[in-house]
Amino acid sequence: MPRAAASAATPLPFDIRLMNRGAGAIFVVAALALLAAGLAALVRAPWFTLRAIEVDGETHRSSLATLRANATPKLAGNFFTFDIAQGRAAFESVPWVRRAVVRRIWPDKLAVTLEEHRAVALWQGESGNDLLVNHHGEVFDANLGDVEDEDLPRLAGPAGSSAAMLAMHARLGAALAPLAARIVELKRSGRGSWRAELDNGGAIEFGRGDAEVITRAERFARTYTQVADRFEQRPLQYADLRHADGYALRLQGISTGREAPAAKK
Repeated sequence: MPRAAASAATPLPFDIRLMNRGAGAIFVVAALALLAAGLAALVRAPWFTLRAIEVDGETHRSSLATLRANATPKLAGNFFTFDIAQGRAAFESVPWVRRAVVRRIWPDKLAVTLEEHRAVALWQGESGNDLLVNHHGEVFDANLGDVEDEDLPRLAGPAGSSAAMLAMHARLGAALAPLAARIVELKRSGRGSWRAELDNGGAIEFGRGDAEVITRAERFARTYTQVADRFEQRPLQYADLRHADGYALRLQGISTGREAPAAKK
């Protein structure tokens, strides 16, 4: 009697199935490796070498020669491998550069937009070296010979206080406007006491505080002319505003002791 035909294919042995799966995995890994190698070769291709840098923004003090000497030696990589953060740091390390924005431009350029420091004051550093303060109140180091303004005020105070001191300089300057004198030096001690030197040679002690200092300055400026009139408008040498009920004056050749401010009308 004839045998019945097999109704299903004979399953492959387990080791053959395992070999087929292993071969498939090896094929996938090899394909991925070839793809990665191709991409790596493409990334390193000379077509993507950075060949140009376009610079715009504020470049009054940051000449191309200065940028080339100080920033470009620190740049590395091509269009794909270039590190934007490192590039920004390279340009911001250039004297007078406050901020740099760096972008890639396909396929072989960098675009750099610069913001420069604008010096508005000198800063007396703890080491004795003069630094500069920009209009944001930030201290920075640059060649003082590049500063055209020879009348920058000098600030001296605790580290990290430059922004507060620049703001106080502006407020005190406005408060003392009736004296027709300019603050050429403003100091703040470690204990928070303020002292100003004026361009007419006079000096003013304000004492501690912030709002309190402005109040004392405004009171002094409002009443000083009346006091000086008694002494033929002799030049101011020294004023001490650290008194609750008045201030002490030293005019040229005269020491007035404590003067009570005039009452408001």
